[in-house]
This record gives sequence, structure tokens and C-alpha cells, in this order.
Amino acid sequence: MTTQTRRYDVVVVGGGAAGLSGALTLGRARRSVLVIDAGRPRNAPAGHVHTYLGSEGVPPAQLLATGRTEVTGYGGEIVEGEVVSAEPADAGGFRVVLGDGTDVEADRLLVTTGLVDELPDVPGLAERWGRDVLHCPYCHGWEVRDQAIAVLATGPRAIHQALLWRQWSKNVTLFRHTAPEPSEEEYEQLAARDIAVVDTRVAGLEVTEDRLTGVRLDDGRVIPCQALTVATRLTARAGVLTGLGLTTTEQEMGGQVIGSYVAADPTGATEVPGVWVAGNVASVMDQVIAAAAAGVRAGAAINGDLIAEETRRAVETYREGRG
Repeated sequence: MTTQTRRYDVVVVGGGAAGLSGALTLGRARRSVLVIDAGRPRNAPAGHVHTYLGSEGVPPAQLLATGRTEVTGYGGEIVEGEVVSAEPADAGGFRVVLGDGTDVEADRLLVTTGLVDELPDVPGLAERWGRDVLHCPYCHGWEVRDQAIAVLATGPRAIHQALLWRQWSKNVTLFRHTAPEPSEEEYEQLAARDIAVVDTRVAGLEVTEDRLTGVRLDDGRVIPCQALTVATRLTARAGVLTGLGLTTTEQEMGGQVIGSYVAADPTGATEVPGVWVAGNVASVMDQVIAAAAAGVRAGAAINGDLIAEETRRAVETYREGRG
């Protein structure tokens, strides 16, 4: 980018599966597209992407590298950088400012900044995240099938979490930690599925030769396990949208707030005209393939919106010419 502000049909903020899929859709629609990527994909600690038809087991970095090549193959541009603000531009559309002080303008914005997994404050847990400390059985369950799985409870939905992971292993233990005591019905469900319950608070993890081997309790006991699952708080990365007047909405599940997201219609259009969102910033439960699909939907909707505006202008010009 030069000192002169460049203008694009669309600027995509975020270069993950959603952002790249949206950019690919728009590039194939012959739109000028810039993707600005901060390089912090949510799934970076994971070894592989799963349940992505046609790309099952591919490393996350490889999937994104392939996506970047495909986007640039259709004329899209990709730059690394942190977007610090987005605001209405004087000439219409939007002005996007990067951390290095450069800025670009766009007729439309697609924000795909994802979310942050906020982990419980347990020593050693963050260092194992995405390896043998896990959150999604559909992403990781097969890889830890039949192993000893610990479920770290931080809220009432941990009961559902334990019952869910039971599908992948007969050796599941629920550690109540900071969660409320299960009801009689929940205790019965856990017992019926042979899921042990440990009431003592978790103090840390035991690791041997860079492998999780157990959960250490406040009373000093160590309960062996090979994988630990935890429900994180899923917080949308939505700071870039505050300058446009967009805020987040709390995401609830089972009567518990589990995170936040930016509200949008099924195409990703927000309440601010010209601004779309896609992927985890708009839907916290989306896996990679769903985020990619949301990016495609948003890209198509943006292109349609641009066509509608261009048609209105063309009609005005046409009428002026005939008058």
C-alpha cells in the first residue's frame, strides 16, 4: 500500500476460513478485495482441521495457505496487519486504519475476526490448549477415543459436556471444580453412563514428557487422565466494530452465558448498512467448515448489494441522459 489511500469494493478484516472464503467468492465475482489478516487464527494450537469435507486432517496453517493462494489467484490482495479502527469514510463507505498508521477505504466491509477462547485459571491448562486440553468432541473426540478423559466443570452445562464426551470413551470423569452440584436427576444420568464425579477442586495438571498424564487436586491427589476437556467462554473479537456503533450480544446456552457474538441476519448483514460479519465473530458454535460456508454466503450477499447500488446509479445516469 502507498501513502495514497486505496479504495476497494470490499475490505475483509480477518484472514481465517470465513474471511478467505468470502474474499474468494468476491474475487470470482470480479470485485476488488483486500484481506487484512492479523495472523492469530483461533485454531492455531491444533494439529489438524477435522470434519471439513475434502480437507479432513489438514493442518490449519496449510488450509489457510491454500486459501490465500486461491484468493490471490482471482486478483484478491492479502496483507498482514492489525486493524485498529473502522469508521465511515468522508466519500461514503468505510475507512479502515491499520496499526502501522496506513489506511484503506472500502464500499463494503466483511468482518471475520473470530473469537477468543477464555480459559479457566488452572495452572498449566493454557500451555496444553489445543493439544490434550480440548473443547470440542467433534473436532478432537476421535483422536482421544477410548482414552481416560477428564471434564473440567466450570458451569452447569458441564453435565451435558460429560455425557457428550462419553460417546468417545467409556472412561470419563467429571471434575466439579467451580461448577454447582449436579441435581439428583443429573447424578442419576452420570451414574447410568458410568461417569465418575470428583468434588475436590482442581489445582493443576500433571505432565510427563510433554504429555498430559493427570489432574492434580487441591488435596494433593492425582487422578490419571490422557485428555482434559473444558468449556471455554467464547468472546467475539469485535473491537474493530465499535467505531461503527456495533456492540456484541450475549450468547446463552442451557441458561448460562457462554460468550458473545455480533448479531446479524442469515447472510451476515449487521444493523449497520454495508457491514457484514461471518464465522465465529457472528456464530460462536461454528466449526471451520461452517465458518467457511458463512463467508461464502456473506460474499455473495455483499456482491448482490453492490450490484443493487450500481444498478440504481446506472438508472439515474440513464434517466439523466434521456432527459
